[in-house]
Amino acid sequence: MIQTITQRVILFLIVFSTSLLQAQSETHAKISQTALDDAKQEISRALEAGEIEGGMLLVHVAGEQVLLEIKGQHDPVDQLQFKEDSLLRIYSMTKPITATAAMQLYEQGKFHMNDPVHKFIPEFKNLTVLNDQGEQVPVKNHMTMQQLLSHTTGLSYGFDPVNDPVDRLYGEAKLWEHENLDSLMETVSKLPLKFEPGSAWHYSIAVDVTGAVVERISGQSFDEYLDEHIFTPLGMEDTFFQLPPEKKERFLPNHSWDFQNNQLVTLDFRQLAAMGMSENAAMFNYDEVSLYSGGGGLISTAMDYLKFAEMMRNGGELDGVSILGEKTVNYMAKNHLTASITASGTGESPVSILGQRDMGAGFGLGFGVVTDTVKAGVVGSNGEFNWGGAAGTVFWIDPVEEIVVVGMIQLMGSPWSLRSDLKVATYQAITESYE
Repeated sequence: MIQTITQRVILFLIVFSTSLLQAQSETHAKISQTALDDAKQEISRALEAGEIEGGMLLVHVAGEQVLLEIKGQHDPVDQLQFKEDSLLRIYSMTKPITATAAMQLYEQGKFHMNDPVHKFIPEFKNLTVLNDQGEQVPVKNHMTMQQLLSHTTGLSYGFDPVNDPVDRLYGEAKLWEHENLDSLMETVSKLPLKFEPGSAWHYSIAVDVTGAVVERISGQSFDEYLDEHIFTPLGMEDTFFQLPPEKKERFLPNHSWDFQNNQLVTLDFRQLAAMGMSENAAMFNYDEVSLYSGGGGLISTAMDYLKFAEMMRNGGELDGVSILGEKTVNYMAKNHLTASITASGTGESPVSILGQRDMGAGFGLGFGVVTDTVKAGVVGSNGEFNWGGAAGTVFWIDPVEEIVVVGMIQLMGSPWSLRSDLKVATYQAITESYE
């Protein structure tokens, strides 16, 4: 009798434990494959409307692929097809990768968040800021590593040279024509900041400075560091700054929208020259690269970037390979902007642009962060971290639903809300949420 009771107790414990493990392992969204057709249709709709020439969409839930959609003939003149291995400019989606490289060094104790940047970039020891009288005066506070990783440094991008005196100086400096990061740092150190470090958020070349910090600390060139410590371990064989000759036929052209003629046009060096760009400028010439832009210089594929995003969703590990610790990933994905920091300027956020009022978006260390989906005005989850690129690429990681989405097109300055439409099309397919 005692043996029978003991056997029943053991059997109950086995069944209970199994059920508990199953419940714990199923803490992610359930997706309707039929409803995901709407996400596919979003690409088809944009194609039929002539808004894009091609696109690729990847949706994973808890590490499992639920959607892979590739549509369109990219560039009808060259007859190039959008494929799984198509090489694309990811521009600012380089930034989260650069931040990951820096945080690897942070985990090794190579720097602290409150360390001044000039500890690693001595050229930044005597920075100036432009005051209200238009004078360059010494900064009161040294720029820190935490500010560098969260775009609160006072650095800029030079996007508004007509109206902003600091941006005008950035344009005159022709930053992207420098030979390497050392040369770039020397020039940037002589440009005034827009504001005192730590007092505001402004999208900037801070991540390019971060790449230089990685070089100085590691003793490796930035491209070699990324290859050894991130790309090779994750099997990202198609992610690089310089385009290998043998892979050139897979590199798709870039496009912009011609408002005057209401049509897509292929970007070429003639148009870039008209915008004051050199054919040898970083992020435009990918054949001979020596300036490794941590803010926007990488070429990649959707499949490669998915590996990076899945690693981050999985707490810094993928297929047994550890890139970062889980607590480090969680720390990066927190909102690092204090309530006293108001935003200035615009960025690549796929959810909303940070503004003077709270729009439900914050910024972590290398990622945009959704703090309030209601204020952001787009369906999603609080705690999502994300970023996008200037050519329309986008990704987001939803830790609540365990969803990773990577979307790839090649269109500069899209006038349409393609990213928001993609979010709606993806989230409407959830039949069981874990929010």
